[in-house]
Amino acid sequence: MSESARNRESAHDGEPARAPTPGGAPRRGTRLARWRRRFNWRGALSIVLFFAGWHFSVQLGVPGLAELPTPGAVLNTLLGDYLLTEAYWRSWVVSFERVVYGFVIAQIVGIPLGLLFGTNTRFRDLVFPVFELLRPIPPLAWVPVSILFWPTNESSIIFITFIGAFFVIAINVYDGVRNIRREHIWLALSLGAGRMRIFLRIMLPAVIPSIAVGMTLGIAITWNVVIAAEMIASDTGLGRMTWEGYVSSTPEVVVIGMISIGLAGYLSSVVVELIERRLMPWRRT
Repeated sequence: MSESARNRESAHDGEPARAPTPGGAPRRGTRLARWRRRFNWRGALSIVLFFAGWHFSVQLGVPGLAELPTPGAVLNTLLGDYLLTEAYWRSWVVSFERVVYGFVIAQIVGIPLGLLFGTNTRFRDLVFPVFELLRPIPPLAWVPVSILFWPTNESSIIFITFIGAFFVIAINVYDGVRNIRREHIWLALSLGAGRMRIFLRIMLPAVIPSIAVGMTLGIAITWNVVIAAEMIASDTGLGRMTWEGYVSSTPEVVVIGMISIGLAGYLSSVVVELIERRLMPWRRT
C-alpha cells in the first residue's frame, strides 16, 4: 500500500493524516516529541535543586553541613586529581567485578535453592532450618570468618558480596513458589502433564516475578556489602578510595567516592531492570 493510501485510510478511521516524508523516514518532530516524553524533567530539576541546596547550605553555615565541601570544590578535585587518572577508573572496575561475581554466583546458587525449598518437602525440612539460622546474620559479620577461610582478600570479598545477595534471592524465589495457585497444578495433573512440564510451563513462569524482585533487592544489598568489605579488607575499589579520603581528612575525596558509588549502583540497577524486561516481556509498556 502506498504512503498516500495509508494516509487516506488513517483519515477515514478518524485519525489525523500524516504528511508523507521522503523515503518513509520518520519526521524530526516525531523523534523530538518522543525524546521529550521520555526525558524526566522533574528528575533533572530535583538533581539541580539538590546541588543548589547543598551549595547554599555550606555557604550559609547550616549546622551539620558547614564542614562539607561545596559542589564546586568537589568538582574541581574530581577534574583535577581523579577523573583522568587510571587509579580512579581502576577502582570502578574492581568494585564492579566484585559485584558482578558475587551477584551472579548468588543467582546461580540462590534460585535453584529457592525452587528446591518450594518443591521438595524433604529437602526443605532438612535444609531450611539451617538456612533460617544463618539468614539473620549480617553480611559484615562474615568478614572475619571469610578472611580466615578464603586464601586471598579478593575471594573473601567476593564471598561476602555473594552472602549479601544470596539469602534475599533464595527467600524471594521460595515465596514465589509458595504463592503459586495449587488449582493450576491440579488442573495440569488432571490433563496428564508430567512433573517436568508442570515445572517448565507453570512453576517457572510464575516464579519469574519473584526472581526479578530478588535481583532488584540483591543488587542494592550487594553494593552496600562490597563497599563496606572494601573499607575493611581491601586496598582497592571505590569503598577503599572513600575510606582513604576519610583517613586523610579530605572531605572532597569522601564525597567523590560517595557520588561514584551512587552512580555505580544506579548503573547496576539499570542493567538489572533491562534483564527483568527480557524475563517478563508481558510487563513492557
